[in-house]
Amino acid sequence: MKFVFSGSFVPVADLPALAAAADAAGWDMMTLPDHTVNPETLTTPYPYTKDGSRRWPEFTQWPDQMVTIGACAAVTRSLRFTTGAYVLPMRSPFLAAKSISTAAVISQNRVVLTIGVGWSKDEFDIVGQDFSTRGKRADEMVEVMRLLWSGEYVSYKGRFFAFDRIEMNPAPSPPIPIWVGGTSEAALKRAARMGDGWVSDLQPAAEIVACIEKIRRYRAEYGKTPDGFDVLAAPLDVSDVDGYRKLHAQGVTRIVTQPWQIYSPGTKDLQLQKDALNRFAEDFIAKLS
Repeated sequence: MKFVFSGSFVPVADLPALAAAADAAGWDMMTLPDHTVNPETLTTPYPYTKDGSRRWPEFTQWPDQMVTIGACAAVTRSLRFTTGAYVLPMRSPFLAAKSISTAAVISQNRVVLTIGVGWSKDEFDIVGQDFSTRGKRADEMVEVMRLLWSGEYVSYKGRFFAFDRIEMNPAPSPPIPIWVGGTSEAALKRAARMGDGWVSDLQPAAEIVACIEKIRRYRAEYGKTPDGFDVLAAPLDVSDVDGYRKLHAQGVTRIVTQPWQIYSPGTKDLQLQKDALNRFAEDFIAKLS
C-alpha cells in the first residue's frame, strides 16, 4: 500500500514546501485538483453532493496542475505527481499532450495523468468546448496523446481529430500512465477499457470495492488482464492500519488523504501541515509500505 497526499484547498505558494516535506517523509505521490474558472452561479449541479452544491468556498485557489508539478518536481527527488482529475475534453489534445509530456520529462518521469470528462457545462461553455460530446472526445484524445508521446511521426483519423504525419517532442520515456477518475458506469468502463488505473471519489469502502469489482468484470470483457492496474482510493470510513490492509487485499494500491485534517483539522498553518505529513508517515506509511 502506498500513500498520496492531496494538495486541494492549500495556498498555492505552500505546495512546493509540502511536496518537499512529503518527499523526505516517504510519501509516494501528490495529487492536485483541476478547475479553470468557477462561475458565481451554477446551472449544472455538482454531482458529488446531495444538494448539488460545490464542496469548496468561493475564491478557492486552483493552481495550473502542470505548472505546479514543474515547481514541485524541482524541489523533490522521488515524489510522484498526479492530477485529480485533469478535465481532458476541456482542452486541445495537442496543447495538453505538450504540457503533460513536458512536466513528465522535467520531473524525470514522475507524472501520472488522472483524467476526468468533467461535470460543469458552465465551465465547458466558458472555454468554448462542447459538453455533449466530452466523453467520446476524451476517448479520442487519449489515443491522440499516446501517439504524440511516442516522439515519432504519427497520423490519426477519427471523428473529432484528424491530422497527417506530425511529431511532438520532448517525448516522455517510459509512457505516461493514465488513470481514469469517476464513479459513473461510463467512467468505470473507460477505466477498464483504456486506463492504467482508476481513481475513486470520496466514498465508503464498500462502494470503492464494488467499483473495483465492476472494473475487473469490464476488463475481462475487454480481454484485459487484472495485472498492473492501479486503484487510488479515498475511503470515507477507513482510517486505520487494518482497514487499509483489507482494502489493499481487495485491490486498492494507493490511499489519498490530507493528514493535517486528521491531526489538526482545518489548519492552514504550513508547519502544522508538514508535521502532519511526518506524523502520518510514522503512523501508517512505515507500517504499510
